[in-house]
Amino acid sequence: MLEGLEITEIKKSEVINHTLSFRTDAEFFKKEYLRGDKAITKNGYDKLVTITKKINVGYVGSMVEYYREDGIVLLQTKNIDAFFINDNNLIRVTTEFHQELKKSQINFEDILIARSGSFGKASIYLEKNTINSSDIILVEAAKESINPYFLVSYLNSKYGINQMIRFSSGGLQGHVNLRILQELQVPKIDKSLQTIIEQIIKQAYLKRCNAKATYNKAEAILLEEIDLHNFELSKESINVKSLKESFGVTKRLDAEYYQKKYEQVVEKIITQKHKSLSTIVEISKSIEPGSNHYSDEKGLPFYRVSDYDMFGLSKPDKELSVAFVADNKDLIEILKPKKGTILFSKDGSVGTAYLLREDLKGITSSAILHLQVRNTKEIIPEYLTLALNSKLVQMQAERDAGGSIILHWRKEEIEQVVVPIIIYKKQKRIAELVEDSFKLKVESERFLDVAKKAVEIAIEVNEKTAIKFINKNIN
Repeated sequence: MLEGLEITEIKKSEVINHTLSFRTDAEFFKKEYLRGDKAITKNGYDKLVTITKKINVGYVGSMVEYYREDGIVLLQTKNIDAFFINDNNLIRVTTEFHQELKKSQINFEDILIARSGSFGKASIYLEKNTINSSDIILVEAAKESINPYFLVSYLNSKYGINQMIRFSSGGLQGHVNLRILQELQVPKIDKSLQTIIEQIIKQAYLKRCNAKATYNKAEAILLEEIDLHNFELSKESINVKSLKESFGVTKRLDAEYYQKKYEQVVEKIITQKHKSLSTIVEISKSIEPGSNHYSDEKGLPFYRVSDYDMFGLSKPDKELSVAFVADNKDLIEILKPKKGTILFSKDGSVGTAYLLREDLKGITSSAILHLQVRNTKEIIPEYLTLALNSKLVQMQAERDAGGSIILHWRKEEIEQVVVPIIIYKKQKRIAELVEDSFKLKVESERFLDVAKKAVEIAIEVNEKTAIKFINKNIN
């Protein structure tokens, strides 16, 4: 009768002693978590609070009035990724407000943990400038007790993540509880291995920085080709239009749409060779199955806008149930994006483009359009992807989708986006740089995976075996 069910027997006294949150539900005592407890504690451990100088929560509250285009960076949970921060779509605040947020200020080698959203992910901050945080847990390691690079690797390992999930509150969304986080168990690991982990992560970070620099070089070629590299955009907030010139053409009456800076960019593009996006690509849509078809078990990966950026895909948070996949087998095979498809977001973080280097083993949400270049002898997909991510198209997205709390870029507007068509030789050079950038990022991620896996091996086996694994996988 109980066949297939997971059962764990544990004494009441152990339950009471084990958790500050007084959890007695079966989920808290899953076998996976208990095995993790045993592995972490077998050679001794420290509680996080005893090996850190501070554990604070970044500023919580409304701060929209302090947002500025030019200001001090403010990180939000959406910017927290595994190991390193995601600096796409950064918010900035006034210098004066930055000075007030003493407890929210982030410094070099601080560790940042997402309280929700990018739940449980941990980043190490490796920039020199002090910035701010919003609703993010800030951890400053006591370096005489623990290496911060080892700590961030541990937090991103299955043992760190499982502890944060286990002690989270808030149901399906999950919320890292600060008081419980202080009790998170960190295994005692030899300092020599911690130093090796530090070296690996620093190498990964350098590769990541080189990847960005290479990508920026490619983008600079595009901007130089159309004479927009040092172009000063208008900051005027007033633009006079007749009803015929405005609503008569666009059917839009919102003043933001007609800002001069948007006109300047489009006018610059159309003075040279260009095409509308719909003439360059075939555009198709996916489906939105609904949350009732999400599965907690192994299913078909379901990619949403939050699961990718211009530099790559991350493991999706959601999977579709086996039953849904079986019932829609033929449709799903059609919807799976193939190698060479450009994923392009129309909701949320609108206008984010990513070129698939291989067939996608999953499907995307309907918020992501699939673009297929019609003639690759005229337009190279890598070039088009970069152009779509450049400020040339991003400003068109900002113009069209602005004015809403949740951004939505209509397919009809996307089809009319104007794209510059530069000479093929320059496109090819851009494509080469984009691919070099992509390879550097892949290599950076491989180094991070090695660091994380080495930490897990050290916990499960020993440090010597972990070092052998590193030597085998890092050249």
